[in-house]
Amino acid sequence: MPTLIQFVRPIFVLALLLSLAALHPASAATSARQPNIIFFLSDDLAQGDVGVYGQKLIQTPRLDRMAREGTRYTQAFCGTTVCAPSRTSLMTGLHTGHAPVRGNWEVPVEGQLPLPEKTVTVAQILKTVGYATAVAGKWGMGMFDTTGSPLKKGFDHQFGYNCQRHAHSYFPEFLYHDGRRVDLPGNTGQGGGPIYAQNLIQADVLKWVRSKKDQPFFLFYAITLPHGNHEIDDLGIYADKPWPAQQKAYAAQVTRLDRDLGQLLDLLAELKLDGNTLVMVAGDNGSSFAPSSGMGKLFDQASNGLRGYKRDLYEGALRQAAISRWPGVVPAGRVTDGPWAFWDFLPTAAELAGAKLPAGFKSDGLSLVSFLRGGEAPKREYFYWELHETAKPLQAVRFGDWKAVRNGPGLPLELYDLATDLAETKNLAAAKPDVVARAESLMTAAHTDDPHWPLTGRAAARDADRAKNAKKAK
Repeated sequence: MPTLIQFVRPIFVLALLLSLAALHPASAATSARQPNIIFFLSDDLAQGDVGVYGQKLIQTPRLDRMAREGTRYTQAFCGTTVCAPSRTSLMTGLHTGHAPVRGNWEVPVEGQLPLPEKTVTVAQILKTVGYATAVAGKWGMGMFDTTGSPLKKGFDHQFGYNCQRHAHSYFPEFLYHDGRRVDLPGNTGQGGGPIYAQNLIQADVLKWVRSKKDQPFFLFYAITLPHGNHEIDDLGIYADKPWPAQQKAYAAQVTRLDRDLGQLLDLLAELKLDGNTLVMVAGDNGSSFAPSSGMGKLFDQASNGLRGYKRDLYEGALRQAAISRWPGVVPAGRVTDGPWAFWDFLPTAAELAGAKLPAGFKSDGLSLVSFLRGGEAPKREYFYWELHETAKPLQAVRFGDWKAVRNGPGLPLELYDLATDLAETKNLAAAKPDVVARAESLMTAAHTDDPHWPLTGRAAARDADRAKNAKKAK
């Protein structure tokens, strides 16, 4: 027989929920219609690594299936072609002419140049409308005692690495859980030990998603695979391949990434969330290996015929593998060459969530909501990139089918017509002075000066910062 408390408890719970709704009207009113948002960012996955983009040797069955169930993009552009600034662009909605991080910049003892205190992230915006938020894998935009800590940038939960150099080891001596160091006994940090970090990160992701199934959530899954060091706990189907050890490990890393993505998608289906969850998968840059390298030759990463790879600004470095899936919303089996870039993600997520951008904040991006649903890519004046990875900053701008590249301060612009020369082999600058002038004008308009990232070269600024940190350390 039911007891009195069994009747009373549901009434009490209902009253409690109604009172919470009154206290948090935005969250309660919108949670039923807000989609979950997952951005699955791979560290270095290239178009040429994935079966649906033409890879023949590495198996990626879940990515291939995701493309059949969703939309694949041939012109999805990263923020720029190395880790920290590309992630910064994704999280802040700013291209690298405006973003506070425009190159990799290590800060002793551990970590990278942090996001400034006033920088707004997509996680902070989504939290204003009731989203639970988590980052898993590699952060790389500020240690936990700085203004760039993920826990100060809108994330409720964090698990994995912070410093990108630390993330080079898949058998690290420790990871971080909500900013607290978690030691991994027996691991050497040098490719040895009993604990493969990705096993722990994947388990944490699945546990967190399961725990948030009853509320809207945003997961930034910044998986470290397949970035070097090329370490794997199980070579699997590649163990007996007649390939060098590094190539075996790289292939196994990509297939492991594919498996872990599949587990996440399966969990969404199990929890009956996949019909209300946008999943976007991308790499943080294009091809990572020169076509002439051992890795490039074996896997033919540049089979799409594009020029360039990581750390330059040609199309092969900027276009990355990208797929979106949202059953019933994102068209299944669609392949589109409509262009978009990482800085479009923030306004897209904000529109999907029904969130307002902070007063005074202006994203460089445009919402992709209509595009994701099957419409045309948003029209814009240009795409712009900078890269301050060496003493000679690089710039590139694309407007229509024209693409201009400057490979260092004071160097002349190169100009390519991508409509007829996708491989960027014919420099038309001398024949098209009017188009070059237009490119110069756009580059000037797109760049905002930043003392950390002068277009004359960052060597002096970096040396001064290093000297300051070294003095503090004494």
